[in-house]
Amino acid sequence: MQCRSADELQLLVDEAKKSSNKGKVADYIPALQKANKETLSISLFYPDGNCFSAGDIKENLTLQSISKVITLAIALSDRGEEYVFNRVGQEPTGDPFNSIAKLETNKPSKPLNPMINAGALAVTHMIKGSSVNERFERILKLIQRLSGNESIGYNKEVAHSEFKTADLNRSLCYFLKQHRVIDEDVEQLIDLYTRQCAIELNCLDLSRIGCVLAMDGKDPYTEEQLIPHSVARICKTFMVTCGMYNASGEFAIEVGIPAKSGVSGGILGAVPGKFGIGIYGPALDEKGNSIAGMKLLKLMSQKYSLSMF
Repeated sequence: MQCRSADELQLLVDEAKKSSNKGKVADYIPALQKANKETLSISLFYPDGNCFSAGDIKENLTLQSISKVITLAIALSDRGEEYVFNRVGQEPTGDPFNSIAKLETNKPSKPLNPMINAGALAVTHMIKGSSVNERFERILKLIQRLSGNESIGYNKEVAHSEFKTADLNRSLCYFLKQHRVIDEDVEQLIDLYTRQCAIELNCLDLSRIGCVLAMDGKDPYTEEQLIPHSVARICKTFMVTCGMYNASGEFAIEVGIPAKSGVSGGILGAVPGKFGIGIYGPALDEKGNSIAGMKLLKLMSQKYSLSMF
């Protein structure tokens, strides 16, 4: 069973939107505080080019932690699985996404997975290029190709705001540097990481990226393999086990699809072999996931039997 119209989707959005007032927008990044917590939008993108959208679909969002999926794909393609996973683990965590605790207690001291901040910083460090600009352009170019939108750029205000307030991420970097997980200048890595998180798009762009992942890395229009099949499989597996922070287990049970959230309120979803999902709802729950977006996905999973389990 699948969605048959934008009107049908709008009814689900209207229902899910009621939960927005229970959440709050991210306040530790000043530029994100400007978002309207009542916003909720969704796009579904199918391999045949059909797309259904509902809600405030003209609103742009920044990728934030959703970008971790893309940088993981690039690092795996650049370095290979053995190199990446010698330095970053593959296990879920019950700790918050920005926690430093497990780095101190794990032996060897490497991040548990690529979807927490410590792991994502280590992964971004692995992306090849002679400069921050060259490495960032590689990330941006892949996102433009995945979304079919060459006009996508990054929000300089958000990037600057994140760079100025990234002291916890700096702490993670210095810890990783001490334990030889990374070896580049910390400010250089933070510059690259905050730019990647500030890449700006809309729900339609996000849903098309989700569709490419749903089709194992292949562009449904051109049939070009934009992400190697094996890499897309790994990325989707991490989305299932770690993509919704420390709510990933509950999400797997209640929704059951590969998904990745970001603190801007975005959610990227990939229903394997079927379609991609892009959601924007900036009001967050206590774990950093879009509260209305999570509700919307639960309603959709029940109505359309989305779960892969």
